Amino acid sequence: MSSERLATLLDEYAELEKRLADPAIHADQNLARRVGRRYAELAPLHKAATELAQARADLSAAKELAAEDPAFAAEAETIAVTLPALEECLAELLIPRDPHDAKDVIVEIKAGEGGEESALFAGDLLRMYTRYAERCGWLVEVIDAQDSDLGGVKDVSLAIKSKGVPEGGNGVWSRLKWEGGVHRVQRVPVTESQGRIHTSAAGVLMLPEAEEIDVTIDPNELRIDVFRSSGPGGQSVNTTDSAVRITHLPTGIVVSCQNEKSQLQNREQALRILRARLLAVAQEQADAAASDARKAQIRTVDRSERIRTYNFPQNRITDHRIGYTAYNLDLALAGDLDGVLVALAEADRAARLAGNTDLGRR
Repeated sequence: MSSERLATLLDEYAELEKRLADPAIHADQNLARRVGRRYAELAPLHKAATELAQARADLSAAKELAAEDPAFAAEAETIAVTLPALEECLAELLIPRDPHDAKDVIVEIKAGEGGEESALFAGDLLRMYTRYAERCGWLVEVIDAQDSDLGGVKDVSLAIKSKGVPEGGNGVWSRLKWEGGVHRVQRVPVTESQGRIHTSAAGVLMLPEAEEIDVTIDPNELRIDVFRSSGPGGQSVNTTDSAVRITHLPTGIVVSCQNEKSQLQNREQALRILRARLLAVAQEQADAAASDARKAQIRTVDRSERIRTYNFPQNRITDHRIGYTAYNLDLALAGDLDGVLVALAEADRAARLAGNTDLGRR
């Protein structure tokens, strides 16, 4: 356990507590939210350090009193038994955590191999994450979507946001960050007339949502094109040049949005996605491990590049990275993802305790 790191983090906690007590900070809601998130993230560490310090003080006092009154010897032994667990808890909290854990997420789901069946499966994934978010009390906002003819989705972008400051700094990203990759489905498609099982895939990209302070975008480095929205829509969707395509010239990243009727609204939504993608790029460049993980999320939407398989005939869900298998696919698709997500979190915890800071996204 690093006493120097502990002292630094406890000093930061005290400083954040002072800032939150200052009414002036609440004039800037974005700043207040960021400070509040970091304060919530450090709160468990502060609590664990306080409990350990109190237990050590109680043990010292009990030993001193035991020299005069043997009755206190039993109390000293009882307190001593609790110390290893408290020390282990504090040591775990001192392990560097993902700096984005408190953030909300931008989710992109894209149909891949499998044609219309892949688009239907992408729609299933969209409903699965939406229902899971509802179970967690999170807010879901569809930023942009391109529907398929049979009711699936070819491409959809959505934001999933926590309400208020997440407890312990565990925001949406801390729960969903391992979901990025290729998801494979095995089932009899509705388009299959002979009852044969088909395999198709959809790609999921999870990005921590970046705030304006996280990423600086130079307007001179953007090419913004407007065009007429396509696909099903109302009277104004297809009759005005409201859709927006933004190209970030230095990186070549292209983002399009057409869901909103207003060109300005589509522009703001596209910028949200662009900021999230640029934050991911910056993280890659700063951290080689993060780069490897990010690249592995979704190289191609190909059946062989899968992180998880959803087998309908067996009602089975399998996560190939950690060898997790459960026969409750129907519940998972209804939003009950706790089983696989908890297993992934435990695998990540074990990896971090072993000195590996990233759960492999193979």
